[in-house]
Amino acid sequence: MARYTGADCRLCRREGSKLFLKGDRCYTEKCAMERRSYAPGEAGKKRVKDTEYRMQLREKQKTKRIYGVLEKQFHHYYEMANRQTGVTGENLLRILESRLDNVVYRLGFAKSRAEARQQVRHGHITVNGRRVDIPSFRVRPGDLVAVAPKAKDMLVIKSALISNERVQVPAWLEVDIEKLQGSVLALPQRDQIDLDIREQLIVELYSK
Repeated sequence: MARYTGADCRLCRREGSKLFLKGDRCYTEKCAMERRSYAPGEAGKKRVKDTEYRMQLREKQKTKRIYGVLEKQFHHYYEMANRQTGVTGENLLRILESRLDNVVYRLGFAKSRAEARQQVRHGHITVNGRRVDIPSFRVRPGDLVAVAPKAKDMLVIKSALISNERVQVPAWLEVDIEKLQGSVLALPQRDQIDLDIREQLIVELYSK
């Protein structure tokens, strides 16, 4: 299975903003963006002209990296969003937000989306009482996402709950910390997605 295996902090530096890929580390002085906010590589400090194409490409790359999705799958999501009624860019973000690994992260059961993906792949997450080990599984309104009974005492999940006390669960989700489960109340609207993403630039890029 193809996946990115390099340094996560390098991705944040490439995009010039914090993507919060490392959990707690992103909130400390150890964050690479705090120490070296320029792009990686020998030419990282050089001034680059912001062309229209470059801005569109960087926005797409940033969004892919936030959600941990590779190009082929991301393009598939765009085509799916384009076929749906409504605004294509908002549809795209709604599809990405409804991925199971993102929902696990949003509920506070993991420190990062990468950690949430690992939990799902290892069978630690259930949807409506059934184990689901596919991170790209898309939840629907009414679904109940929970930590599997055998995983409730895992230190990594308890640690995530403590770390994520600073993170607010979005309004389209409802979490029960005591039972380690959460409900999908509805799919998110654009104003409920608290990410600095200019999705229209992605639409313009793929529309060429």
